[in-house]
Amino acid sequence: MDRTALRSRAWLVGIAALCGVWLVHNGAAVRTAAPQPTTAEAFAAGSGPRPGTRHAQPLRPSAPVRIRIPGIGVDAPMTGLGLGPGGSLDAPPSGDPNLAGWYEDGTPPGAEGTAIVAGHVDNAEGPSVFYALGSLKKGSTVEIGRKDGRTAVFSVDAVEVYDKDDFPDERVYDPTPHASLRLITCGGGFTRETGYQGNVVAYAHLTEVR
Repeated sequence: MDRTALRSRAWLVGIAALCGVWLVHNGAAVRTAAPQPTTAEAFAAGSGPRPGTRHAQPLRPSAPVRIRIPGIGVDAPMTGLGLGPGGSLDAPPSGDPNLAGWYEDGTPPGAEGTAIVAGHVDNAEGPSVFYALGSLKKGSTVEIGRKDGRTAVFSVDAVEVYDKDDFPDERVYDPTPHASLRLITCGGGFTRETGYQGNVVAYAHLTEVR
C-alpha cells in the first residue's frame, strides 16, 4: 500500500472516530429516540460486508444529487461533505432537515469502492432525513440519483448499531472491489441529557443501474 492509500485510510478512520461526535452533538436536543435496528437486521454472526448473490457492474464516478429510500419515506437532495480542520467529517447544514451529505473526497455512490452518506437523525424541531434509518430492513432498496443522469440502485445487506467507543472503522470504511454504500446517522443508547451514544449504519451493495 502506497503513502497516498495510507493517508486516505487514516482520513477514513478519523471520520469513523469523529463522525459520531457531530451526529450525537446535533442530536442532543431531541425529545424522543429514533427507531433502532433489531438483531434480525444485523449481519449473521461471523459474517460481514460483502456483495450479495446479485450485484451490478460499478459505474464511472459521478456526483450524487438525490437519495430515495422508499421503505422509510426518504426522498432528499444531497450535498457534498468535506473534512473539518480536525479531520472529522463535516455535517450537512442543520437548517435543512431533509438533506443528506456524501463524502465527496471519497467514492461517489455507484462507483467501485465504499461510498459514505451521512444525515442528521433529528434536530430541535423534530425528525430529520435519516430519523427512520434504524427501521430499515434487509433487502430494502436505496436509490441514488446521479449528476450523469443514471440512478444507482442498492440493496441493503444489514443494518447495525454501534456504541461510539466501539465503532468498527474497518468494517464500515474499508474499500471494496464492488460498488458499496454506507448510510450513517445517530443511534444507540439515548437519554434526554446526553442524546445518542452511538451510530446506526446501513450496509448496501449495487444491484441495478437505471
